[in-house]
Amino acid sequence: MVALKYAVVGVVIAVAVVATALVLLLQTPHRVPVQYFGSPSGYEAFVPNGKTINYNGNTDPVGDLILNNGTTIHDVVWDGQYANTIIQNHNQIVQLNNRFVGQTDPINNQPYVPLQDLYVIKGQVPVEQTTINGQTYYVIEANNINPGDIAGFYTYQGWVNNFVAVMNMPGTYAAVLPGNSPVFQWTNITGTVAYQTMVYGRYGPFGGGDVLVLSNETTIPYGTTGNIAGASLDNYLFTQQLYNSSS
Repeated sequence: MVALKYAVVGVVIAVAVVATALVLLLQTPHRVPVQYFGSPSGYEAFVPNGKTINYNGNTDPVGDLILNNGTTIHDVVWDGQYANTIIQNHNQIVQLNNRFVGQTDPINNQPYVPLQDLYVIKGQVPVEQTTINGQTYYVIEANNINPGDIAGFYTYQGWVNNFVAVMNMPGTYAAVLPGNSPVFQWTNITGTVAYQTMVYGRYGPFGGGDVLVLSNETTIPYGTTGNIAGASLDNYLFTQQLYNSSS
């Protein structure tokens, strides 16, 4: 009877050990070697979606990675430098959207629209494919990116993919809108977003009133996040060129 008792205890302990090992195994990330996505001379962008994940003991933002060729990778985690800043910036943009979207632009009398922040990386992005609890994620190893090659922007939610595409187009340049620019009076989303970035620029680390200008003079208004402002993107962050439109 005593032998049977100890045998049962031994089995219970063994089962417990196996169960613990399985839990640890399921929670332990399964990793694939780092790959480099994008072009050495292109612009890629991380677009947070408001979700976060605990990775390597850190709370990291989750979102999409848009490559210079237009490919979008989902379930992407930003791990490393600026992770907390990206979370804070995104939360503040969401708060501003909640406050202003639905109100009316006093200049063009059109409703404000939801804006979205994105974090542009100049050059290739180091990415590690990881499986956590059965879910595949693509982890940006941000500590392996030169901080001078990262900058934050925000624009109309529906233009994010176009924004990245336009940054990668030859002939595109950045300009700033003068205070009396007729663009603010345009009764379309371009006019609205141009002024709306100026409004958001009154809060937090944000700036506004800039535009990307294509070779055909199409414009995409945007703002910047002053707390992630890599020097290699200065021509988009601190442009001195004025954009003048006659209508």
